[in-house]
Amino acid sequence: MAATPAARADDAPAPLLHALFQDHAVLQRGQPVRVWGQARPGQEVKVELAGKRVRARAGEDGRWDAQLPAMKAGGPYTLTATAGEARQSVADVLVGDVWLCSGQSNMELQVWRTLDARAEIAGAGNDRIRLLTVPQSGNARPQATFSSPVRWQPVNPDSVRDFSAACYYFARELQKTVDVPMGLVNAAWGGSRIQAWTSAPALRTAGGYDAELDVLARYAVDPVAALGDWGALWQGWWSGRPGVAGGDEPWNAHGVPGGDWRTAPAQLGAWERWGVPELADFNGMVWYRTTVELTAAQAAQDAVLALGPADEIDMTWVNGRAVGSTYGAGPGREYRLPPGLLRPGANTVVVNVLDTYRDGGLGGPGSAHVLHFADGGKAPLDGQWHYRVVPPEAGTPPRAPWQTAAGLSTLHNGMIAPLGRYGLRGALWYQGESNTFEHERYADLLRTLRQDWRAQFGAGLPLLVVQLPNYGTPASKPGESDWASMRAAQRQVAAEDPRTGLVVAIDLGDRYDIHPSNKQELGRRLARAARHVVYGEALPAAGPVPRSASRNGDAVVVEFGDVTDGLVAYGADGPIGFELCGPDKGSCRYADARIWNHRVTLRTPEAHAATRIRYCWADSPVCTLFDGAGLPAGPFELSLSPMPHDDHAR
Repeated sequence: MAATPAARADDAPAPLLHALFQDHAVLQRGQPVRVWGQARPGQEVKVELAGKRVRARAGEDGRWDAQLPAMKAGGPYTLTATAGEARQSVADVLVGDVWLCSGQSNMELQVWRTLDARAEIAGAGNDRIRLLTVPQSGNARPQATFSSPVRWQPVNPDSVRDFSAACYYFARELQKTVDVPMGLVNAAWGGSRIQAWTSAPALRTAGGYDAELDVLARYAVDPVAALGDWGALWQGWWSGRPGVAGGDEPWNAHGVPGGDWRTAPAQLGAWERWGVPELADFNGMVWYRTTVELTAAQAAQDAVLALGPADEIDMTWVNGRAVGSTYGAGPGREYRLPPGLLRPGANTVVVNVLDTYRDGGLGGPGSAHVLHFADGGKAPLDGQWHYRVVPPEAGTPPRAPWQTAAGLSTLHNGMIAPLGRYGLRGALWYQGESNTFEHERYADLLRTLRQDWRAQFGAGLPLLVVQLPNYGTPASKPGESDWASMRAAQRQVAAEDPRTGLVVAIDLGDRYDIHPSNKQELGRRLARAARHVVYGEALPAAGPVPRSASRNGDAVVVEFGDVTDGLVAYGADGPIGFELCGPDKGSCRYADARIWNHRVTLRTPEAHAATRIRYCWADSPVCTLFDGAGLPAGPFELSLSPMPHDDHAR
């Protein structure tokens, strides 16, 4: 971004333009072009682009907004803002289609981690696709700009290497049929929950988050007081858990804590490596507890508790008071302690660690955890640590609302709010792995996110949702699946809105890796969905879709629509993955299936009693029903009317 020396004069802020508007930017075609920035309060700002000129006036806070007329695809142009003696120009600006690509790690996953990455990177070169990565940052309040500098970059081997693979491959494919410049804005964070990407007002509208949002609002102005409030909420959750006895308070500094506490290895670290069979493959919560002796001089000082890494979420108490909670396996934790909390003699430190994936635990050894004092002294927590395993039926605890990826509105505040009302053609959403434990709420949460983003970027903003792919060991018999229920929620939300598209990826996963590397095919399917949902092409958006289910004698027939070149079963005479179920859990049975035209006929000995049909209903199902275009039929569940008694008798 270029700015004249006058733009740095003491009597005007510099730069005039918001950070989004800089060299190589892409602006959205076909709609008024919003431009904004900062100037002196009350100052007039003149904006010019491609011979079109508008004026705006800065408000009391110095912010100004201008709106240029809609433009056709084209460029390059120069965008200029002038306020008094200050002037800023940005060059090589294109007008085309701009896409927001957001979600968790599978949207964040970089090109260098995909199939044939070396060749993909070496062959990357497209000046008409521009890339911008939003810096990862969470905040308790909506931010007007980014946490660190950003820049638009044309596609080349250097710029594309670390960019979102799903986003880049999507635009590369789409440009084959939509021949306009493409601007890609990547705002993604691995492990993030959907609540973190949704604004606080929208979450309040959704309901169920008021108490946590009140804590978040207090945290923005008084973190120490907010920690006390949050501790009370967390402790209330614990007290209501199944199997938790009255008075069971592991964080309590007084007396002997209840429960089965055992001696932890001195090295601490991942509990899967402790040699304890119960923890060898454990994902869940474990309590840790230790004490540290302090002198009167130490206890009287301001202090910071520095913990090593905790994989992946900690909730920490000192002497029975909540002092901090952080998400993320990589960084350590630093919690400033309230004055007067420490005392001469024994002081208790209790840490609850929640892990949901692979290795979990509090980093070690014990000496890696330290109390730092204002005079420069320190007290290592190198005494004996004890631990207590929490049974899985206790469930998943609430997340501190200020946590970045696992909090409420934090990523919206730090990564979406700074985008303002920048013009978009649509948004891509690849997220859900971190919400599978609450799949029953996800449909409402996804609707809330969609409405929230449309309020910010414009009513009718198209949303392309990637349905979760297969992951984990394939099932050997029918059963329940959080991942399958999550996919059903994603399908439901997409089906109810013509401006929302679903991209089926049930065949693109990896049973051994939650981050499948075939993002090229995912990009092709995203582009196909965009062609239908956004550009109105008359082609099926996502492969075969079940339209109806009916009985035919002793069989059940499922009729499919959106089929290209007929239905196909891979690897067998008929498709596998179909189940016929009764009303109760555990009643599903695999069904023999055969294809006839656009129909699949299902048979089991219990078909007459079936009330539901399921297909590909597992974390990692084996699904073999496709159409002639190579697109899979996605997972689904359909209700089926029970057979009348007299029909059964016949």
